[in-house]
Amino acid sequence: MLEVNITLFFQIANFLILLFLLNLILYRPIRNIINERNRQISTLERTVQELQAKVEQEQVALEENMALAKKEGFREKEELKAKGIEEEKAIIQEAMGQAEKKVGEAKKEIETSLAEVRKTLEEQVALFSKELAEKILGRSLQ
Repeated sequence: MLEVNITLFFQIANFLILLFLLNLILYRPIRNIINERNRQISTLERTVQELQAKVEQEQVALEENMALAKKEGFREKEELKAKGIEEEKAIIQEAMGQAEKKVGEAKKEIETSLAEVRKTLEEQVALFSKELAEKILGRSLQ
């Protein structure tokens, strides 16, 4: 059985002194290190959250800029397409005008040639009819 004597008080005092020394030498520095690490971790977590928020903002801005650039590109494409269509119409109109001009010139040329051919044919018909009449009548006509 346990006896209560002075050694028990020495053991309790020894235990309390040991507890005080361990706390002073071992536990307090470890707790300070853990607290410092926790502060650093929380600081880093706040920094990470701030950076993530900034990244999200930048991503939203980038997506908006991309959408705006796509709209601008589509608008420019449509403008260029419209310009191309206008130029195509102008070129076609010019070609049609030149074609009509050439057709008109060709018609005039044909009419001129036709008039010359008719005149020549009329002269020849008159000559042939005179010769035919002379052959049929057997005498010359004047």
